[in-house]
Amino acid sequence: MKRKTVDIITLGCSKNLVDSEKLMAQFVAAGFDCTHDDPNPQGEIVVINTCGFIADAKEESVNMILEFAEAKEEGRIKKLYVMGCLSERYRKELQQEIPQVDKFYGKFDWVNLLHDLGKDSPASDNRCLTTPRHYAYVKIAEGCNRFCSYCAIPLITGRFISRPMEDILNEVRLLVSQGVKEFQIIAQELTFYGIDIYGAPKIAELIEQMASIKGVKWIRLHYAYPAEFPMDLLKVMREKPNVCKYLDIALQHISDSILERMRRHVTKEETLQLIKTIRKEVPGIHIRTTLMVGYPGETEKDFDELKDFVRTMRFERMGAFAYSEEEGTYAALHHSDNVPPEVKQQRLDELMAIQAEISGEINASKVGKILKVIIDRKEGDYYVGRTEFDSPEVDPEVMIPASERRLRTGCFYQVLIKDSSDYELYGSVVE
Repeated sequence: MKRKTVDIITLGCSKNLVDSEKLMAQFVAAGFDCTHDDPNPQGEIVVINTCGFIADAKEESVNMILEFAEAKEEGRIKKLYVMGCLSERYRKELQQEIPQVDKFYGKFDWVNLLHDLGKDSPASDNRCLTTPRHYAYVKIAEGCNRFCSYCAIPLITGRFISRPMEDILNEVRLLVSQGVKEFQIIAQELTFYGIDIYGAPKIAELIEQMASIKGVKWIRLHYAYPAEFPMDLLKVMREKPNVCKYLDIALQHISDSILERMRRHVTKEETLQLIKTIRKEVPGIHIRTTLMVGYPGETEKDFDELKDFVRTMRFERMGAFAYSEEEGTYAALHHSDNVPPEVKQQRLDELMAIQAEISGEINASKVGKILKVIIDRKEGDYYVGRTEFDSPEVDPEVMIPASERRLRTGCFYQVLIKDSSDYELYGSVVE
């Protein structure tokens, strides 16, 4: 009997990817052949896991749904399902506008999809990894309690809900048994972890216990929040050799007036002191941050202050984006989106140009050093790897000529850095 096939398409962030991987495991357990992000899906069923964070992401999700709605009308697929953030927020509108979709699921009720197809859906942490088998994302919580003025995430996912610590640790143990060595720890924001179920921040304890699991080689932390930062986490990062000296902490801005309008609950001085403390307590740490330009009311003076901040702090990793008004948020209800689009783009380009120069100088400082590198893949004439300071897909990579010797994907090597560019390093394996 021919097995039914299903293709799952994931849009948006790594938190969505974890959901897709869990759904894929359910489909496989139910007897389906399952593919992920197949450019030419041949499956009878397509499931689109959508993003609804900002305007560009919403547009991409809608266009993807429309593309497969047409494929269904033409008979190229039989069933089309949609899940994730976009349908969590706009389910009624989408049902009316795109009736070709067989059913819309939200951010959490997608677990019913298999049941609706007449199949058992096993309750487990099993996942079909879509990443290279040596690394995985581990989601430790859902939702957010911060309610920043511009952000729709709390409107979509609700309040912060921590996963029980033992559940997370068991998932890590399971992934280790499957060959995973590197763990990207993710949540909407890590630093609130544990407060809702344990009455106090528990991110430091969680990471310390995770680092003690045999087989865990690297742990990398994503999406911390600057207000009420759990300082005990820094000791764990400093003392545990398998906790990467890397922290992803979105700061958004530095002007006190903009931070207040953004409802970030942190000041410029507190931000500067936090960064100083992090660098002091974890020598050699690489900080990744995200900044926003063009927030309502951002003046040239505010933007100049932001540029000076970037030049002074010299973040090892930085991304930026322009403000996008999201309906239902505090900013959309109370602030006029009064910075013209062309000004937003000009500020974004200017800020990223400053960062490109800084990134180039920081990469150049690594030339002549020997760094531990994990190999992700072979691409053309190079093996492509990363250091502990580099998260997959968003950070610089290390290029090693494939002609020098054969390397194994998922293995660690000592690499002498010989050259650099703004966003890449070039090196050779040393014995």
